[in-house]
Amino acid sequence: MFFSSVSEWTAAKRMALVICVSCLSATSVLAQVTAIQAGQLVDPETGTVTSNQTILVEAGLITAVGSDVAIPSGANIVDLSTSTVLPGLIDAHVHLCLNVRLDRDAGDYYYTSLRESNAARAVDGVVNAREVLESGFTTVRDIGNDGNYACTAIREAIEAKRIIGPTVINAGRIIAPFGGQFHLQPDKPDLAEPEYFFADTRDEMVKAIRENIHYGAMVIKIVIDDQDYIYSIDDIRFMVEEAGRAGRPLAAHAWTAQGAHNAAAAGVTSMEHLWAIRDEDLELAKENGVIAVFTPFPPVEAGVVGAEGEHEQQIDRIRAALRVGIPIAFGSDAVTEIPGYTRGGLALARIDMFTEAGMTPAHLVQSMTTEAARLLGVADTRGAIRPGMAADIVATASNPLEDAQTLKAVVFVMKDGVIVRGG
Repeated sequence: MFFSSVSEWTAAKRMALVICVSCLSATSVLAQVTAIQAGQLVDPETGTVTSNQTILVEAGLITAVGSDVAIPSGANIVDLSTSTVLPGLIDAHVHLCLNVRLDRDAGDYYYTSLRESNAARAVDGVVNAREVLESGFTTVRDIGNDGNYACTAIREAIEAKRIIGPTVINAGRIIAPFGGQFHLQPDKPDLAEPEYFFADTRDEMVKAIRENIHYGAMVIKIVIDDQDYIYSIDDIRFMVEEAGRAGRPLAAHAWTAQGAHNAAAAGVTSMEHLWAIRDEDLELAKENGVIAVFTPFPPVEAGVVGAEGEHEQQIDRIRAALRVGIPIAFGSDAVTEIPGYTRGGLALARIDMFTEAGMTPAHLVQSMTTEAARLLGVADTRGAIRPGMAADIVATASNPLEDAQTLKAVVFVMKDGVIVRGG
C-alpha cells in the first residue's frame, strides 16, 4: 500500500491502532470469567443441595463447579452467598406471540388472531420473551398460536442476539382438523388461518408438517379434539412418524377424554392440558413414554378466560398424574394481559395450582428443569449446573426444594453466561 502524504500515513497508523485495541478488547470480553459464589446449590435431578459452591462461567458455558474451585485473577465475582442457586427454569407450554387483552378481546384469543397483524404479534413476542426471561425462564417451548410463523422470527432474533429472550423451541402453525379451535361461518371459512393449518387427509398432514419444518418449526403441534370430528389413533401415529423422520417431536393438545386416549395410544412426545384424561389413559401414556404437560389456570386468569368452573377438575387430574407417576413437565399456557403481572409472573402463578394438587417443591423444581429439559431435547446442554452445560442460572432468596413460593421472585438470572437480572 502506498500513501500520498505523511498525514495519510499517520491516519492509517491511527486506524490500525484503533483496530488493534478493539480486537484486544473483544478478546478480553470473550475471555472474561465470571465466578458465582453460591450459598446453596440445587441439583434438581437428585433433589439435593450443597453449600458454599463456586461456579465458573466462561464464553457462555459452565467450566467448573465445586467448593474448592480456584477463582482466576480478574474474574467478575457475583456474590450469591446468601441465596440458593439452581438451573434456569423451563416453561414447556408458552405462547409468546399471543396476548389476550381484557379491554379488547373479552377473554377470547379468536379476536386476537383476527385483529392483530403478524408484525404486531412479533412485537408482543419481543416483549413477552424478555419478561419470561427476567422472571427466571431461560428456556421455553412456544407451542403455536403465533400467526404466520411470528415466533420463528423471535427465535432467530434471540439466537442472533438482536433481542433478549430465552432459548426458544417453537412449533409454528398448529395442525388441526378443519376449524382448528374455532367455530367458523360458511361465508368466512378462512378466518382461522393462518392461526391453524387445517389437515384432514394424509396428504394434507404431510404437507402441513413439512411446511411447518420448512418455515422453522422445531416441534410439531397438533390439536386433536376441539371439533366433533377428531384425529384417530392412526392419524396421530401417522403424524408422529412423519414428524419423526425429520427429527421433530410431536406435541398433542388433548382436551377431551377420547382425544387424550388417542394421543396416549399413538405415543406422542407430549400431551398438553389433559383435563378430561382417564386414569387408565394416564397409565397408557406412561407406558408409551409420553410426558404430561398440565397447564392449570390460576384464579386470577381463570375468570377472564371462562375457566373458573374448571379448577377442581384440573387439580384432580394433576393429582391423578402424581398417583400414576407419569413424568410431568411444567407448562403455563399464560396468554392474558392481567394488571400487575408480567408474562413470566403469570406463568409462575401456576405454582399454587401444582402445590394444591400435592406436588412437592422438589418435584415441582424437577418439572421446571430436569423433566422439561428432557422433553424439549436440550437435557445435554440445559437444565443442570455442571461443567460443559450452558450457563443458564437463576437464584432465589431461599431454598425452593423446601418452599416453591420463592421461585416467584428470583433475585438473579443468567442466560448463556450473560447476566440479565441481579448481580
